[in-house]
Amino acid sequence: MYKNVYKYDDMKRAEHMAVRNTAGWYLYTHEILEVTGEDATAFLDYLYANPIGNLAVSRARYTTMLDEEGRIRDDVVIFRMDENKYWVSTLYTRKDIPWYNAHKGDFKVEYKDITPQWDMYAVQGPKSKDMLNDILDTPIDTQKFFQILDNSIDGVPVKINRGGFTGEKLGYEVYVAPEHTQLVIDKLREISPKYDAKQVTDIQIMVWTLSTEKGYYLMCDIGWANPLEVGLDKGIGWDKEFIGKEALQKIKEEGPKRTLYGFTVDEDDIFIPAKNIGGPGTAVMLDGEEIGRVTKVTYSYCLDKNIGYVLVDNSKVKIGDKVMLHGFEAVLTDKVFI
Repeated sequence: MYKNVYKYDDMKRAEHMAVRNTAGWYLYTHEILEVTGEDATAFLDYLYANPIGNLAVSRARYTTMLDEEGRIRDDVVIFRMDENKYWVSTLYTRKDIPWYNAHKGDFKVEYKDITPQWDMYAVQGPKSKDMLNDILDTPIDTQKFFQILDNSIDGVPVKINRGGFTGEKLGYEVYVAPEHTQLVIDKLREISPKYDAKQVTDIQIMVWTLSTEKGYYLMCDIGWANPLEVGLDKGIGWDKEFIGKEALQKIKEEGPKRTLYGFTVDEDDIFIPAKNIGGPGTAVMLDGEEIGRVTKVTYSYCLDKNIGYVLVDNSKVKIGDKVMLHGFEAVLTDKVFI
């Protein structure tokens, strides 16, 4: 019988619950594209669905990049570092740069991958602010959500962003040059016992279990869907021009045909292949008919239950309905579990 690799792993559970109850920290460096030039703002406003031009310096915004059909090519966080300088935080510079090249046109803009210049440590959880205040030279008590500010640790420059991929109300990202990364590690390890914090070492906890409980997406969930299907239409700049706008407006008028739902499975030991481990994902079956695909399956340590997402024909089902996933009964839910 298949054994649930999450449920019975005490190390994974302890790392996950540290983030929820005290604090957890880990190296989780995203790729960073630095975009500069007098047309940097206009260029990013054209490439991304949500407005970029109204961002204040030091603030950030989550947004999607669409193709001409309104389908999601990437989801990113864009930081306004200066008047004409931005950081685009992504996991897919290899596909974003060719897209930038294809649409640069006459925009006076430059962009480059600066990922090698930075390591990023996520420090997440209820005690993360106090933990960082113990090692930073400048307190972060007044720092706002999605704000990135210069700071330092023992005089070594760092950048602190309030945000993260865990859904925690208090969570931060520490950006540091690689030559100083050991300082951050040493400081976090030294202070961890004081706050009952743990170093998170399991990539599945960093990427799957924590984020899914709070309704955060991966590209396996939203790639090549449109923002209206997956609930990412909030804040779209309908009054500006952006790639995919015309197609998206038509979808908005007609209504999306699919919806991304959450689901739970009560059985402990399941095997439901999903897009997060590769492939097309298990078929979602209703009365013998395929109505969609499973995008992600993981385990919720807070619910002690298997959870995940499905992208399905929304004319067939609604929240509360039961479907079959690879022979296991699942109940459709909201995408935010806790």
